[in-house]
Amino acid sequence: MFYVFIFFLLGLGAGAAFAWVASQQGRFRLKRQREEQQAQAKRINESLQKIQASQSQLEKSQLDLKVREDQFNERAIRYEELQNENAILKRDLQNVDVNLRKLLLDRDLQHQRQEELDQRTRDLGTRYLKENVKWIGSSLNTNNFVASKQRLQDVIARCRGIGFDVPPEDEEKLIADLKAEFERMVRAAFEREEQNRIKAQIREEERLQREIDRELKQLEVQRAAIRAALEKALAEAKDKHSEEVEQLRARLAEAEEKSQRAMSRAQMTKSGHVYVLSNIGSFGEGVYKVGMTRRLDPQDRVRELGDASVPFPFDVHMMISSNDAPALENALHRALHRGRLNKIKPRKEFFRADLEAIRKVVLERHGEVQYVADPEALQYRQSLTMSEEDSKYIEGVYDALEDDGQAHIEE
Repeated sequence: MFYVFIFFLLGLGAGAAFAWVASQQGRFRLKRQREEQQAQAKRINESLQKIQASQSQLEKSQLDLKVREDQFNERAIRYEELQNENAILKRDLQNVDVNLRKLLLDRDLQHQRQEELDQRTRDLGTRYLKENVKWIGSSLNTNNFVASKQRLQDVIARCRGIGFDVPPEDEEKLIADLKAEFERMVRAAFEREEQNRIKAQIREEERLQREIDRELKQLEVQRAAIRAALEKALAEAKDKHSEEVEQLRARLAEAEEKSQRAMSRAQMTKSGHVYVLSNIGSFGEGVYKVGMTRRLDPQDRVRELGDASVPFPFDVHMMISSNDAPALENALHRALHRGRLNKIKPRKEFFRADLEAIRKVVLERHGEVQYVADPEALQYRQSLTMSEEDSKYIEGVYDALEDDGQAHIEE
């Protein structure tokens, strides 16, 4: 029994130990299970959180998908609507095609009209240009080349302004034709003036010859009278010396000398006088007229120039007697050419020059000559200084003379 008890105790101890060990192992297992459960619960929580996040993302995606679906549904067109829209588009395309064809026709028609207008513009421009060129050519003379050229350029500018193009080469040709016509006119005018000059020279020489012939006749009559008087005086003096005889002999010698000079002048067709005149009252200071005359008395030409065509008479600065007056006149004209007043018509003989320069040319071509440096211009200076009272008095005298002449004519 004892042993049984011992065994019982031992078994009870062993059972208790086994139970304790078992309990310890159970607690350990339980602890491990609890830890595993806690870890699993943690994993489950994490999975739940992920699931919730995924569910939230899924819900968001569903909402986004719903929105896109709604948007797609809004954009989606039904087949009937597409058919209707296609029908409308087809009708619109047909209308566009019709309108496009109409626009093309209108464009072609407008292009045709524009071509017609351009052709009319070209025809009118050509006619306008030709008529104006013809008119300018008909009105061209030796004095208006610059004005005619400007008119031609204005016509060309107006043609270009209305759309009628005049190429530069055509403009150059028109101006060249105008220049050629002007040169032809100048040559013709020069030839006419040269012919007139030759005729005038012939008339002047004939007139000079008549004056010389008349002077020779007068001298011959004078010499005959002096010879008759000398013969009578010698017959009365009976070869005795007398003062009257000496005077008659001197007069006869002088008459014969004059006759010889007249005959010499008749033989020298180029002889004459070259004059240098001024008229400050008419043309201002520094302006001179340089010309020539074959008249026996050159002052006649000066008085002729100072007639009613100018308000004051000319003043003579030089009056040069030359055996070749045309050559001296031509040399002066060439030397003074740059100062010519009328550049359009070079035949005019008025120059703006220095009197000393004129004197140098005369000195080179003719020799020393006496000249008057300061013009007298008496009437001009008196007109400047005349009082109003004197002016009215002189006008009254001329008016009275005119009234008397008119009354005499009426009677």
